[in-house]
Amino acid sequence: MPNAPRRIAILAFPDVQLLDITGPLQAFASANDIAGAAKQERPYETLVLAQEPRVRTTAGLVLETAPLPARTVPFDTLLLPGGQGVNTACADATLVRWIKTRARTTRRMASVCSGAFLLAATGLLDGRRAVTHWRRCAEFARLFPRVKLDPNPIFIRDGDIWTSAGITAGIDLALALIEDDLGRDMALAVARQLVVFLKRPGDQAQFSTTLALQGSDGRFDRLHAWIVENLRSDLSLPTLASRAHMSARSFSRHYASATGRTPARAIEQIRVEAAQRMLEERVSVAQTAKRCGFGSEETMRRSFLRQLSVTPQAYRERF
Repeated sequence: MPNAPRRIAILAFPDVQLLDITGPLQAFASANDIAGAAKQERPYETLVLAQEPRVRTTAGLVLETAPLPARTVPFDTLLLPGGQGVNTACADATLVRWIKTRARTTRRMASVCSGAFLLAATGLLDGRRAVTHWRRCAEFARLFPRVKLDPNPIFIRDGDIWTSAGITAGIDLALALIEDDLGRDMALAVARQLVVFLKRPGDQAQFSTTLALQGSDGRFDRLHAWIVENLRSDLSLPTLASRAHMSARSFSRHYASATGRTPARAIEQIRVEAAQRMLEERVSVAQTAKRCGFGSEETMRRSFLRQLSVTPQAYRERF
């Protein structure tokens, strides 16, 4: 007898963030497409549920939804998105009670972005580690002091409850759920089909180095793009200053003012981030050190220890 598909229920509410729903939804749908192409059983059944038959998202798109089912209808996963309407949803005692009741008969619970507020409102996150969008971490910590908030990771798993950071991290979360269900090969196949740049591990920071380096005036954005494409090149201070059309002294001063770090520290962080991606894709430590411009494995090892408090080999084995 074929296995029944896992039922993935995604809760919607007025002013929900559209991508919090559609990102994970498409990841699960892609897993079904890939399984179907291989003449395999579809692994997932997806449902978008709400108290109302039609829900307007913050993007203005209106979603047609299924009604909230009785507790006798089993779920494998209940996913709670975020959005501008999440605070109103948290104040809806009937909705919060329904979520808490459904958790008793659901294998795992998950939230995307500020959906963690709705999950925390049920008390299900008390005593657990969780993450939410970085902009709302202070508010979350104030409202839910019993939750062990970690503002840095892309997603966190604490037992049978998963939480994720802002918006696109919902796709990372869905890929992790798919990997947990169906294995790494399927998760990577889905990531490739979605043209996701990288299947990111949950412990990776919400911010990329190059994103964090972008200043409000954007004066060094082109330089950063060039650096990422030329990690094996001479990235010394005179070279960078020349490309920025400044003297070395002026460049150092203006760069530190715009980014909050020295050029040398920024280069190291960019190289470490690039090396993380390569190691996650099973590139050898030696090749990674060479391709990222560290010059030697020992230099890369020291950089990893400074930035991540772990060696490249240990990082590769972990991820």
